[in-house]
Amino acid sequence: MEEVKAYIESGILELYVLGQLNAQEQKEVEAMASKHPEVKQEIEAIEIAMEQYALQNAIKPSAGLGDKIFEKIGLPDNLEKAEPIVAKAVNEVKEAVIIPLNTAPYESKIKTLRIALMACIALLVVSIIALYNTHNQLGSAKDQIAELNLNNEKFTSTVNFMKQSNADLQKIIDMANDPDWKTVKLAGTAMDPKAKMTVYWHAKGKHVMVDNSKMDLPVNDQQHQYQLWAIVNGKPVDLGVFDVKADSTHILVNMKETGSAAAFAVTLEKRGGSVNPTMNQMVVIGNVSI
Repeated sequence: MEEVKAYIESGILELYVLGQLNAQEQKEVEAMASKHPEVKQEIEAIEIAMEQYALQNAIKPSAGLGDKIFEKIGLPDNLEKAEPIVAKAVNEVKEAVIIPLNTAPYESKIKTLRIALMACIALLVVSIIALYNTHNQLGSAKDQIAELNLNNEKFTSTVNFMKQSNADLQKIIDMANDPDWKTVKLAGTAMDPKAKMTVYWHAKGKHVMVDNSKMDLPVNDQQHQYQLWAIVNGKPVDLGVFDVKADSTHILVNMKETGSAAAFAVTLEKRGGSVNPTMNQMVVIGNVSI
C-alpha cells in the first residue's frame, strides 16, 4: 500500500491525464490502474477536477460579438434585415431558371425553399457564433491546462527534491552511527580563509562523498570546476570534480573511490579537471583523524 501511495503522490498521474507521458510510461500507468483500484480512482478524480476547473473558468463571449460576426461575413446584424437580401437572392435564382408556363404547382415549393434557405442562413450564423465561442473557450482551456502542467512540473520537481533530500539526510544519520565512516572537515587556505566543506570517507568500502549542505565555497563559473584530491603517501590522487550550486537537488555528491588517504584537499581547476593540482589555487584542505 505504501508503494501505491508513493506512486499516486509522485505526480505521474497528473502528467498522464495531461497527455505528457510517452507511450511506454502511459502503458505503465494503465497497468498500475488495472492492478490497483485506488490508482484508477485517482486518475478519474484528476480528470473530473481538471474538467471542473476548465468549466468554472470558461470565458463568456463579449457583448456585440454577434454583430462583429455578421459584419465579417457581410450580413446584417439580425434576421429581419437579412430577409430582403435572401429574398433578392431567391428572385435572382428564379429569374435565371426557365419556368414552365404552368407554375402553380411549384409556387408552394418555391416558397418552402425560400423559407428553408433563410433557415439555413440563420443556422449558419448561429453555428459560426457557437464555433467562435467554442474556439475562444478551447483557447482559454488550453492556456489553463498549460498553466496546470507547469504547476504540476514544479510540484513534481519539489517532491523529487524533498525525496532526495530526505534520503540524503537519512544517509548522513546512518553514517554517523557507523564507525567505519569518517567525517573530514576541510578548512580554508590563504586563497580563501573563510572557505570550508565536509568530506565523508568510508575506508573499507572506499566510498567518498562531499556534503553540499556543509559547503561554503565561492560559486565557480562555467570555465572552472572544483576538484577533490586525496593525499596518498604524500602524492595527490584525483577524486573527481564538482560544481557549487545553490539549487542543487543532492545534499550528498558521490566522488571517486579511494581506500587510503592522509588528507583531502580541493583546488579550483579548468572545467573537466586537471592531471595535477594547481597548488596556488588550493581552496581548502583537511587531515584525516586517526
